Amino acid sequence: MVGHLHQAGMAVIPEAEQADVVIVNTCSFIDSSKEESISHILEVHQNKGMKKRRKEQKLIVAGCMSQRFSKDLSTSLHDEVDAFIGLDQVTKVAPIIEGLYAKERGKKVAPANFIEGKSTYIPDYDTPRFRLTPKHFAYIKIAEGCNHPCTFCIIPQIRGRHRSRTIDSVVKEARQLVSEGVRELNLISQDTTFFGMDTWEQRPNPRTPVDSSRGSALTTLLRELNAIEGDFWIRLLYTHPAHWSDELIQTIAECPKVARYIDIPLQHISDRMLEKMQRETSGGYIRDLLKRIRAGIPGIALRTTFIVGFPGETEADVAELCAFIKETKFERLGVFRYSQEEGTRGAKMPDQIPAKVKEARWHTTMGLQRQIAAAVSRGYVGKTLKVLVEEPGVARGEADAPDIDGRVYVPRDVPVGEFVEVKINGYHDYDLLALPKGEKPAEFKVAKQAQ
Repeated sequence: MVGHLHQAGMAVIPEAEQADVVIVNTCSFIDSSKEESISHILEVHQNKGMKKRRKEQKLIVAGCMSQRFSKDLSTSLHDEVDAFIGLDQVTKVAPIIEGLYAKERGKKVAPANFIEGKSTYIPDYDTPRFRLTPKHFAYIKIAEGCNHPCTFCIIPQIRGRHRSRTIDSVVKEARQLVSEGVRELNLISQDTTFFGMDTWEQRPNPRTPVDSSRGSALTTLLRELNAIEGDFWIRLLYTHPAHWSDELIQTIAECPKVARYIDIPLQHISDRMLEKMQRETSGGYIRDLLKRIRAGIPGIALRTTFIVGFPGETEADVAELCAFIKETKFERLGVFRYSQEEGTRGAKMPDQIPAKVKEARWHTTMGLQRQIAAAVSRGYVGKTLKVLVEEPGVARGEADAPDIDGRVYVPRDVPVGEFVEVKINGYHDYDLLALPKGEKPAEFKVAKQAQ
C-alpha cells in the first residue's frame, strides 16, 4: 500500500497531525486487536477535530477489520471515516484518495464500493514496495489465504482461500532484497508449508505423483533461495504441522542459509482438543513429527504456540499439555488465551471457559515455559554464536525471530545490521548476554551499565 502511494507521487510522513490523509491499517484476528483498531480510529478522528487547521484531513480505514466488518463499520463510523478499503484495494489506494478530494471539490464521482467480496489479491515481484523494517531484515509474503477449517480462526473468511506466489516471483524479490543489504529473509504466509500445493490440483492427472523437486513447493523454493549468493538467513514462519514432510526436513538440513529455527503453531496436544479445534493433526502425529525434525536437523530451535481455554478444555487436557511442554522443552513457546471470535464455529460451542480459568491456565503454562526457557538460555553460556545486530547493544541469534523471541545483548559499539561472532557469558530467562570473541567480560559490564 505504501509502495503504491509512493508510485503515485504521494509523500508518506510520520506525523499524523500534519498529514492530508491518515490511513489506519487494522487487524481483526481477536477481540483485543479489534478494540485496539477502533480505539486508534477514534483517536485519529478526535485529534483531527481538536486541530482546526486539519479539519479537512481525510481518514481511511484499511486492513482485515475493514474487510470483515465493512457494512457495520460504514454505519457506526459514518461520521468519522471517509473511506473503508479492503485487502484487495491496497493497489487502488491512490485513486481512492484522489476520488475523495475530487468529490470535495464538487466534481461528480461515481459511488464506490471499495470492499468487493472475498479477498483474492496477492502481491507479486512487480508490486511496488516501501519497506518499513530496518535495512538488514525483511519479510517476504510467499502466499496469501488459508484452506484450513480451524474452529477458533476467522482468517479464511477474511483473507480467502490459499493462493501461492510463483517461485520465480519470490526468488526475484529475494535477490533484490539481498542486493540491497538484507541479511535475513523472513518467509511468511498464513500457512507457509502449504506453499505451492494449491497448484498441484491443476495437473492433467491428479493421481500422478508429484515430484516437488521440479514443481512448485516449499522445498524447491528453499533450495533456490539458498543458492542466491550472499551471507544471509532464510527464516520459516507459520508452518502448519499437517504439511510437513521428510523431504522438507532434509531440505532444511541441506540448506545452510535456512536458519536452524522452525515456527510451527501446534495449538494443543490433547487429541480431544485437536479434534474440537479441527487441526487435522493428532497428539501422536505431532510427537512423531517433532522427533523427526530434531533428529533430521541438528541444532534446530523449535518455536510453537498453544491455545488454553478453548471450549470444553478440561483440567486433564491442560495437564497433558503441561506434561508435553515439560517433555519436549521447546526452545521458544507462546500461549494464547482462547478468544471467542464472532463468526467462528468455536464461538458457538457449548462449555465456554470462564475468563478467570483461562487466565489461570495461561499463567500455569507460561510459568512452566519460563523455567524451560531459562534452562535453554543457560545452555548457551560459554558457546559461540553468530548473531545479527538489530540496534546498538541488541542482537538476535539464529533461534530468535524479529519482535517475538529473545534478545542477545552485546556492547553498543558492535556494528548494527551486521553478523558478528559472539561468546555467550550470561543470561536472563529469555535473553542472553554476550561479547565479541576476544573481548574481556569486564569491558562488557561497563558497556552494559551505560545502556
